[in-house]
Amino acid sequence: MTKLNKLILNSILVFSVLSLVIAYSIQYILGHKPCNLCLIERYPYFIAIIFIPLLFIFNKFKKPIMYLITSFFIFGALVSFYHVGIEQGFFSESLVCDLNNSKEVFSKEELLKQLQITTPVSCKDVTFRFLGLSLATINTIISIVLSGIMFKVINDYGKN
Repeated sequence: MTKLNKLILNSILVFSVLSLVIAYSIQYILGHKPCNLCLIERYPYFIAIIFIPLLFIFNKFKKPIMYLITSFFIFGALVSFYHVGIEQGFFSESLVCDLNNSKEVFSKEELLKQLQITTPVSCKDVTFRFLGLSLATINTIISIVLSGIMFKVINDYGKN
């Protein structure tokens, strides 16, 4: 693996940690509750944080690990794009957006109590914007860029 690829992978690792720190800061410090798709969009960053160090530790399976990381960033781009489509009204909310709601029948009192405990966030509601863009829009762009960067790293793998 070239020094440039190591630098790129380390940069993706640092960026992934920073992205999750920002996401959790917006959630817990600023008080913006994420929807279910927002939570799913964090998975590629967790995968990068777990698997990029493995590329530096183990000499085997480097290319499959890089493909795994790339596929998760592509997955993140697709989920984020779908999320943006829901926010813009192009797509309707799916069952993924409604994971917290059960199909049980509640009495009026139980339903009121349940609503007071947890109020699920709709995937179409944008609770936080940066530079006028929703976080799903920003994540779509970032995931596409990171997927392209990972393809470049895979393509350059083995070249000296």
